[in-house]
Amino acid sequence: MTAVQPVPQVSVRPRRNAFLDGLKLLLSSPPALFGAVVLVVVVLVALLDDQLAPSGANDVDVADRLQPPGAAHWFGTDDLGRDILSRVVLGARVSLQVGVVAVGLSLVAGVLVGLFAGFYGRWVDTVLMRAMDVLFAFPAMLLAIAVIAILGPGTTNAMIAIAITYTPVFARVTRSSVLGVRETVYVRASRSIGASDLRLLFRHVLPNAAPPVIVQTSVSLAFAVLAEAALSFVGLGTQPPAPSWGRMLSEGREYVDLAWWIAVFPGLAIVLLVLAFNLLGDGLRDVLDPQQRSALQAGKRTFGRRRR
Repeated sequence: MTAVQPVPQVSVRPRRNAFLDGLKLLLSSPPALFGAVVLVVVVLVALLDDQLAPSGANDVDVADRLQPPGAAHWFGTDDLGRDILSRVVLGARVSLQVGVVAVGLSLVAGVLVGLFAGFYGRWVDTVLMRAMDVLFAFPAMLLAIAVIAILGPGTTNAMIAIAITYTPVFARVTRSSVLGVRETVYVRASRSIGASDLRLLFRHVLPNAAPPVIVQTSVSLAFAVLAEAALSFVGLGTQPPAPSWGRMLSEGREYVDLAWWIAVFPGLAIVLLVLAFNLLGDGLRDVLDPQQRSALQAGKRTFGRRRR
């Protein structure tokens, strides 16, 4: 009888989840981890603001006006006796809402413009990008103020103004990325087998052009929060009685020498949120950039060997 040869066992490596690997690599960076933690805390505060705020944003107590930080009022009170901590907590939702909605609108509009301009080129590219250049020619805040001057002050109009301001940024980033993707082998192969333009755009081009857009989104969120605060500071953004960090800064500037806490705590909230978005954006850039990602992975392996 012929002996049966044993079948050699082949070890199969389990499939790695690219998203989880990227997330682990992102959170392995201390600055990115700090930004993610701060952002999660701010989001939770915005979602649970009614439960976390010690009192209402506009609860007036003239007897306790201009009280310094203490046991009764952790962040002190303003010139009307309103609790600063409550107003900072309740203002988190406004800042996040304006930032997310404004950047979301500019992201959708800018990506569509950049996608079609970069993919089709020629006169489509010329018409669309010249329109973006007109918007890009104005300083960001000047353009936002001009839009609000037409539409009128308010939170909704501030969102629209900020969205118009940042649409050209996303259009340029997307177009630049699409130009490098549209002539790749897999796009030409899909075109050769009869794939439609829409399928090419949204199935092949957009996913591969997305990394720079994702990084730009994080950076734009930081600038949108600053823009909302600046517009509210000059009275063009969120209007009373809604709490806004920028408006709190404007109200507190008159009492900087007498009651520093009125302006300092909302200012710190703005700084922390903007810093969180920027640090997270830097971390995303390092993870999504192939060269930076390789350097991070090499550094992580070296650190692991040293620990062992």
